[in-house]
Amino acid sequence: MAKTQLDYTTLVTTIRGEDTDLTPYKGKVLLILNTASKCGYTPQFKGLETLHETLSPRGLQILGFPCNQFGAQEPGDGEQIASFCQLNYGVTFPMHAKIDVNGSDAHPLFAQLKAAAPGLLGSKSIKWNFTKFLVDREGTIVRRYGPKTTPEEITSDIEALL
Repeated sequence: MAKTQLDYTTLVTTIRGEDTDLTPYKGKVLLILNTASKCGYTPQFKGLETLHETLSPRGLQILGFPCNQFGAQEPGDGEQIASFCQLNYGVTFPMHAKIDVNGSDAHPLFAQLKAAAPGLLGSKSIKWNFTKFLVDREGTIVRRYGPKTTPEEITSDIEALL
């Protein structure tokens, strides 16, 4: 089965409201995830930031996408989300504008990721916050990790791609 390549021309909006695409990340290993500030998994920001600090010099790029679709756990606007992530977890990796990851308004990036790396039993839907997708340097969407999988548990998978 052929692996799906990430479309780097997919438009995304930064947490500060600037429109851009993913081309600056070509050639990097990407960890893309949906986040929330008021979730039981929110403390994963600490492990994600540690991954960012230790592995970004080797080519890892983490991209966070806040989402309010699961238990309304991301009620804030971009400024509130950015402030929360920075003040509470020291997040320095790129965060983006709040998006939907499921349904008819799902962001095209997440539609692409879900199609390429289905969840348990082939499910295309994202079940909760902090679902993570790993993309290799060539843009191949390699794997999906569920919310319970911590950044520490996927470090070896990331390092294998660096």
